[in-house]
Amino acid sequence: MSSESLERIARNKNVARAAARQLSMEQLHKLSEVIVEVIEQKKDEERQRQEEELQKERKRSEILEAISEAGLSVDDLVLEPPRRKRGRPPKNATKA
Repeated sequence: MSSESLERIARNKNVARAAARQLSMEQLHKLSEVIVEVIEQKKDEERQRQEEELQKERKRSEILEAISEAGLSVDDLVLEPPRRKRGRPPKNATKA
């Protein structure tokens, strides 16, 4: 079953019912268990992502506070990026 057909089933209750009619009760129960498991995994992944975002924000705040306490600003820490040479090198530049 392709992801397109799964998406189609998920979007339309009548399509889901029609697909479910083709399965036995045992298959429906197994499908239900798998879906519940996938939902739990997605919830765990989302919780983990949110926790990581919170940790990043805490670290960011701590760093900004330390910078402020040192009497600096973020601009003081950013060095000017090196300038790149424009254009192509001369054809005979590789010849010695």
